[in-house]
Amino acid sequence: MAATLGSAIGSWYLGDRRRGASQSRRGLARRLRIAFERLGPTYIKLGQILSAGEGVFPEELVGEFRLCRDQVPAESFERVRQTVEEDLGRPLGAVFSSFDEVPIAAASIAQAHVARLISGEEVVVKVQRPAIDDQVTRDLAVMAWLAPLLVGRIPVAALANPPALIDLFAETIGEELDFRLEAENMLDLAQVLAGVDPTGNRRALIVPRPHPTLVTRRVLVMERIHGYAWGDATTMQAAGIDTAQVLMAALIAFLEGLVLFGVFHGDLHAGNLLVCPDGRVALLDFGITGRLDEQGRRAFLRLVMSAATNDVKGQVMAMRELGALPGDVDVDSVITDLRLDQPVIDPTTMDAEQLTETIREVTKALLGYGARMPKPLMLFVKDMLFIDNSMATMAPDVDVLAQIVTILTHLQTRHGERIARDLGLTPSGLGGVELSAVRNSFGVGEEVEHLTHRELLARRRLVRRRLQEHHRSSRDKKR
Repeated sequence: MAATLGSAIGSWYLGDRRRGASQSRRGLARRLRIAFERLGPTYIKLGQILSAGEGVFPEELVGEFRLCRDQVPAESFERVRQTVEEDLGRPLGAVFSSFDEVPIAAASIAQAHVARLISGEEVVVKVQRPAIDDQVTRDLAVMAWLAPLLVGRIPVAALANPPALIDLFAETIGEELDFRLEAENMLDLAQVLAGVDPTGNRRALIVPRPHPTLVTRRVLVMERIHGYAWGDATTMQAAGIDTAQVLMAALIAFLEGLVLFGVFHGDLHAGNLLVCPDGRVALLDFGITGRLDEQGRRAFLRLVMSAATNDVKGQVMAMRELGALPGDVDVDSVITDLRLDQPVIDPTTMDAEQLTETIREVTKALLGYGARMPKPLMLFVKDMLFIDNSMATMAPDVDVLAQIVTILTHLQTRHGERIARDLGLTPSGLGGVELSAVRNSFGVGEEVEHLTHRELLARRRLVRRRLQEHHRSSRDKKR
């Protein structure tokens, strides 16, 4: 394993690295992806995490690792049968009246088969790959050795820090290796969603039910839910589904579960979501579930509410409470050094040199304060990036500013008393949602009244292009 990865990095170092920043990143991403595919399920799982990080990881890395998302070879049916019969302690025919030999999905840790119980209920059976435990242990040891060697090879960002990423990966993949934990996560999140909407009349998010007696460490039998593939907006719209409304309703339910109960799905991506014909969103695969203790939940709540009211100090305090900043950090100094008390500058009005210098200064200040990305915050950011990317196909022309104001206002209106109590405020002390605060989060000025996701993407492409031009210009000057 070390030889395979070392060969990939060595080939890049001797070749692609000398061809300019963009080609260097593309070359490294391609060589790592090929190496990951050769090394098997654990590395492919890591590649899948990287592929969901658009906007955080370099675009070359994200694009390359998307190629390995669905390219995991399935285990033979004989090995699947052996695992199921060993764990359930009965022949396959004693539990299932039918069991499809071809899986509907084959992922890095497990694969899923459609089946029907003797009782007649249609189910999905998730079966772990044989000997995956030992393989993961060996692979993680190599990754832990390799990660420090990659520092500086990926643009500086908390989520793109290789040792931090491997630490998170080791923790989350360990949780995925016991399906009994996944079944508990499913039940817990279903209870949270029921608490968010006690009536259950039009719950935006639903969770398949795990079978009460057919769950083991390596086998998970659950209710089968039918629906449209996430992101297949054309088919959903043809069926009369308002995809923009689906996305926003799901986001509201997600945030409610997070800030009110401290539990959320920690691995949102297209393969883990289905849209039912009635517009509800089914969450799948609960191997990674974000959980906050009470202090963390209140800190997240403070972060969201402070952002809604443009309370900069409250946001920094919340980040400190979440563990993203050291506990003894001086909040006022952070605000001053990061210029958070200054008017927001629209990045599209800055030239390439100004953009580069601003990013450098902010990064240096954050590293100087010992900023880090704790696991719950990392999972949350990753989920939000996925939802942001989903808007490109499901709600490209929706006014993002107006939608965020609507979502935050909904939280205050529906749960104001509880939110105020949790934050030690009176209901009147919450303050109203400020559009200026939402504008600030996107780096736009008061003159911008509406901002669609399509326009937001255009702004990001402009900033990215200027940065790339600056890198090319700097490289040419050094020659």
